[in-house]
Amino acid sequence: MLWFLATGSNISLPFPHTAVIKALRVFTSTTCSSICVTQTKVEVEDDKSKWSDATELLRKWGCSDDDLVRIFSRCPSLRNADPTQVQSKLCLLSGLGLRASELVKIVNCRPRFFRSRINSYLEERIGHLTSLFESREVLQKAIVRNPSLLLSDGRYNVKATVELYEKMGVKKGDLIQMLLLRPTVISRTSFDAEKLEYLSRTGLTVDSKMYKYVVTLIGISRVETIREKVANFEKFGFSEEEIFGLVGRSPNVLTLSTDKVQRNMTFILGTMKLDAKMVLKQPYLLYANVDTVLKPRVLLALKIQDMDSKWRIIGPTIVSVLRMQETRFLDLFVKCHGEDVANELMDFYKRTKGVKRLGESSKKCSRRGFPF
Repeated sequence: MLWFLATGSNISLPFPHTAVIKALRVFTSTTCSSICVTQTKVEVEDDKSKWSDATELLRKWGCSDDDLVRIFSRCPSLRNADPTQVQSKLCLLSGLGLRASELVKIVNCRPRFFRSRINSYLEERIGHLTSLFESREVLQKAIVRNPSLLLSDGRYNVKATVELYEKMGVKKGDLIQMLLLRPTVISRTSFDAEKLEYLSRTGLTVDSKMYKYVVTLIGISRVETIREKVANFEKFGFSEEEIFGLVGRSPNVLTLSTDKVQRNMTFILGTMKLDAKMVLKQPYLLYANVDTVLKPRVLLALKIQDMDSKWRIIGPTIVSVLRMQETRFLDLFVKCHGEDVANELMDFYKRTKGVKRLGESSKKCSRRGFPF
């Protein structure tokens, strides 16, 4: 059942979901501004006089002032949008059981959601999604993570993508987990001979726990991107067998940028004086933040070793030190000393951690599509 807020009243009135589908079926094929709503059991005549603007409509739909601030900060043009067009999308979301809190996440994820078209295949697409996710709650999570599942621009073939992964040995339950984890699985998945070769070189079988992570990551990645990241690892002396073996054990290395890998490897080799092969056994060294974890803790450990040669922190056990909670790390290596020494070490640690990367404040954040 779909709930709709009547004008001038805070009482929610139900009307059938089929009426919503009928209301959303009649669209022209020109632009997103051509979306219109036909007559339903709940009359929507005189929409423009019913709501003065989109803000009033969203507020009556259940959005708080804080929600509106967050929505308009991501999509300023929505303030001047036609309430009729906004209402059609809100009807769709209500029919799926989504409310104001989910709308904020949807707009934050896809700011142009209200400007995108919904074509006549909506009912069929919702049917595929419902049969795939089986649970209404899981379907809601998937839509919030990737609102494009509801939209259509010729790239979102849900049924074909699901069949492709099932042929590759990914179980339905695992695929659902991956769809929630990586929103671009439906829109970006593609496989060719080169990608299949990369997958086979990881040495994983379809029964492996890591298989679903690796196959979806390779599926949504561009071949050029994979080549670039493999070549970046090769600069530090790794063979392709070692690289794809690492991918099989820790698939998320494929999500790391080349800049991230270069910074971490440079610090590991130059400051920590560890062997490059160490990251094959301890991938955490690649994931840890250089500025807030690696640098302050390693430099503090080196300072402690210089003060007292009995302390041997840098070495094979350094990874366990790096993975500690900060409070535990400080208790074990700073607060255990006398007050004067502890204060000196704490000041050094705070100064080192507070040093920003050169040019970091002026760095522009750019993302191509969804993040991994």
